[in-house]
Amino acid sequence: MGNLACGKLLIATNNRGKLAEYKSLLEGVPWELVSPAECGIAEGDFETGDTFEANARLKARGYARLSGLPTLADDSGLEVDALGGRPGVYSARYGGQTTDSGRIGLLLRELRGVPREKRSARFRCVIAIAPATGDEVTLCEGECTGFICLEPRGEQGFGYDPVFCLPGLNRTMAELSFAEKNRISHRARAAARARPVLAKLYRQCVRR
Repeated sequence: MGNLACGKLLIATNNRGKLAEYKSLLEGVPWELVSPAECGIAEGDFETGDTFEANARLKARGYARLSGLPTLADDSGLEVDALGGRPGVYSARYGGQTTDSGRIGLLLRELRGVPREKRSARFRCVIAIAPATGDEVTLCEGECTGFICLEPRGEQGFGYDPVFCLPGLNRTMAELSFAEKNRISHRARAAARARPVLAKLYRQCVRR
């Protein structure tokens, strides 16, 4: 397992958009980044916690033990102040079995009549990094603040990006280029904190 574990880092998602972001954000780390699908592993339902931290930790441990590989997992989502922090950890399941546009539509309906100054929101990302054994999980967090605009704008990104507006830029996440988003997003900030953790884990692997 030593050689295998020191060559590959499992990114615990089969979401193509998220995988592409991580491959860009973690460019240059001393690992080959692989997905569960590339390893022949079915996506597991590990998100049984009630916080981003708990879900990220559960996913990292679960996939590490399934794969025998060091694993990076995250849980991320949108918190809207006017909705008491919803959809939060349920961001990907908000509104049940529906599409990104369906979830955006529900969000905008729930915020109908709420003025601009009360539509504040944040994207949060918690990354969990686990060694191949699944023990000693390290957490890294990133956050990006903004507000929910009145209608979707932009064609880039995924999830709630078309309605998450960045005040300083007066653009939504979906109106940013891939490179621009990867400089300021919640996932970019969490990944920057994860880099030294991954470097340390790699050094520990090599020494074994």
